[in-house]
Amino acid sequence: MKRILEIGGILAGAVLIAFGAVAIYMGVDGRSTVRDSIKQEQIVFGAADDPAVAKHASQWAEEQVTTGTQARAFAEIMREHALESSGGLVYAEMGRFLAADDPQSPAGTSDEAAALKDEEGNPVPNRARDTWVTATALSTALNMSYMAEQLSIFGIVVGVALLLSGIGFMVLALGGAVGVREWALLRRKGTRETPTVTA
Repeated sequence: MKRILEIGGILAGAVLIAFGAVAIYMGVDGRSTVRDSIKQEQIVFGAADDPAVAKHASQWAEEQVTTGTQARAFAEIMREHALESSGGLVYAEMGRFLAADDPQSPAGTSDEAAALKDEEGNPVPNRARDTWVTATALSTALNMSYMAEQLSIFGIVVGVALLLSGIGFMVLALGGAVGVREWALLRRKGTRETPTVTA
C-alpha cells in the first residue's frame, strides 16, 4: 500500500509538472501572438497635445501600439474622439437619419418622415451615428486584445503554480519513501532511534 501511495504521489507530481509546462508555453505563445497581431495594424498614438491622448496615454504619445495595455488606452482615446464628434451622445441617443429641421445636430431622427432627404428623396444617414458604430467596433477589437493578453498572463501564472505544486508533490513522495526505507533499516538493526528525514 505504501508503495502504491509513493508511486501515486510521483505520478501526480509528474502530471502537474507537465500541465504546468504546457500552460506556461501556451501563455507565452498567446501573449506573443497578441502582440504580433497588434503590431501588424501599425496603430500609432497621436500627439500629446490631443486632450484624449494626454488623458489616457500621455506616456506613449506618438509611439506605436504594441501591447494589450496600450491597445486598451487607444480604445479609450477612440471613445473620447467619438463622443466629441457626436456631441457627447452615444449610439442609443442618436437617430438613423439627419433631422430635416436641424441637419447639424448629431441627435438626428429615426423617423423617415422627419428626416432630411437627398436629391433622390431618400433619408440622409446620420454620419455621427455611423462614426460611433465604426469607433465602437474598432475599440472592441482593441479591448479584446487587452483581454487576450491578460488571459495569457493568467495562464503563465497558473502554469508556474502547477509546476511548483508538481515539484512539491514529488519531493513529498520521494521524501516519504526515503523516510520509510530508513525507518525499516533501523528496525532491522534493532534500534528505536527515529531517523531524521530531510527533504
